[in-house]
Amino acid sequence: MVGERSDRPFDVVVAGASGYVGGLVAAELAAASQDRLRVALAGRRPDRLAAVAEATPGATGWARLRFDAQDPRSCRAVAEQARVVVTTVGPYQRLGFALAEACAESGTDYCDLTGEVLFVRRCVDELHERAVRQGCRLVHACGYDSVPSDLAVLLAASAAQDEGTGALAEAILVARARGGLSGGTIDSYRAQLEALAADPGGWAVVLDPYALSPSRALEPDLGDQPDRWPPRWSDLAGGWVAPFVMAPFNTRIVRRSNALLGHAWGRALRYQEATGGRPGATGLVEAGGLAAAQGLALRAFEQPRIRRLLDRLLPAPGQGPSAAARRAGWFRSVLHARTVTGARYESVVAGTGDPGYAATAVMLTEAALALAEDRDHLPEAAGVLTPATALGWTLVERLRRRGMTLAVTRRG
Repeated sequence: MVGERSDRPFDVVVAGASGYVGGLVAAELAAASQDRLRVALAGRRPDRLAAVAEATPGATGWARLRFDAQDPRSCRAVAEQARVVVTTVGPYQRLGFALAEACAESGTDYCDLTGEVLFVRRCVDELHERAVRQGCRLVHACGYDSVPSDLAVLLAASAAQDEGTGALAEAILVARARGGLSGGTIDSYRAQLEALAADPGGWAVVLDPYALSPSRALEPDLGDQPDRWPPRWSDLAGGWVAPFVMAPFNTRIVRRSNALLGHAWGRALRYQEATGGRPGATGLVEAGGLAAAQGLALRAFEQPRIRRLLDRLLPAPGQGPSAAARRAGWFRSVLHARTVTGARYESVVAGTGDPGYAATAVMLTEAALALAEDRDHLPEAAGVLTPATALGWTLVERLRRRGMTLAVTRRG
């Protein structure tokens, strides 16, 4: 390890601070840290870092580090100066690995916003053991991908354990939200499609429901757990549901959490994600419309000619919803779960602000602060981790203090 973390000049380094989401995270960090922490902004262009610092109350005195995500030496220099690196530099499949590797080698805690299965799988394969040896946490998916999913299952499974009603057997998370798109999100999806086109063998990984599990051989054989299906009625959710666009990533994170915890949430847990969830004819029509719109959008992105047209119409990297649009957003994720004894629980993770940007900036900031300030209270864990396994109840309480709802109720 390169020195003790306490000897490093910065408690937190924000990599990609001059980008759209990076700027939001810098603002959240400045407001939340209240000068308690030594923070640095890192990016390729000093002029843009200076602009972010000047526009962010409380950040004008922060250090600024020149940083190139594609240069391993630059990544190592950043990692060696920080106790925690929080990065918004994506697409992670294309730009994220060198920094994650530098943190694993330097014993530096790390958190990101990735929603890319292939990137996380590579980190698991190549960095997990190195991070374990160095005693650091590499925490993926610390935004709307996949904090609500991971923590909602943690809440329900913990309540069932406390009440002695057994492990979870079945769970479906129904997500509803209002928000916008940024160029970075679009670029990440594009990058994964490009990676799959270059290596079609990657589809076997992406489509595997246990793609991110520590050991595929140790996972139960529960049959098909599809992420895409026609609108259908869910007895567990009590309404008509359609596939959720983030399910192919979020479900893998939840299953990795369960496996890292020794399947404490449920050895035979069947977990899916959906959107919609309303009963009656209105719910059926809504679920059908959501499924059709999502299917058309995904097929459009998969067609090169149509994608080129969309590239001209959709936000470019560095662009995203306005401040007014971010304030108008909201999200509500409701997990409906049944245990092996038949007990039913409902857990809710909800908040205001655009889920992909305003709320995500809060989630990522609180994850970074938990790593920087609460290390002694975090779960005993190291390696390539998830929000629930790395941060657990500490993150739950931090998000509650930020005004988000994280609650669980026994339903039967």
